[in-house]
Amino acid sequence: MANLSDIIEDFIKKMFDDMPEGILEIQRNEMANYFQCAPSQINYVLTTRFTLERGYFVESRRGGGGYIRIKKLKIREGEFLKEIIEYIGESISGSEAKAIIERLWEEEVITEREMRILCAAINKYNLPLSPADQDMVRARIMKAVITALMDHEARKGGN
Repeated sequence: MANLSDIIEDFIKKMFDDMPEGILEIQRNEMANYFQCAPSQINYVLTTRFTLERGYFVESRRGGGGYIRIKKLKIREGEFLKEIIEYIGESISGSEAKAIIERLWEEEVITEREMRILCAAINKYNLPLSPADQDMVRARIMKAVITALMDHEARKGGN
């Protein structure tokens, strides 16, 4: 059985089906009441499941009319791929890199086969280095892959 965080994540993702522009506004307290949980549970889901590396930008407004706005970034937009390169920086953990790769697959930018190959390439067992060096090498691999995807999109006539 799925845990509450998985259920909330799936619920929010389904809400995007009715939002063609890819922007969703929710009230944290209303969501908490709906799921009969603490508002902090909603915050947890948003901060761990709707991250930039997973293709989302979250902003919140506090106060009486406060809301949380979640924007689903379109991965084919050159700007998103550039943001991911900036996000990666000089190092990236295995779980963060895997989340980016899975997002590329979900958006059909890469095939399932390519996803599996990339996950194998960044796996800590295939990078026989110290953890810090693994994160640095993994970042270089990820940036090279995303740069190649951007170049490929540009050649196809994308951004």
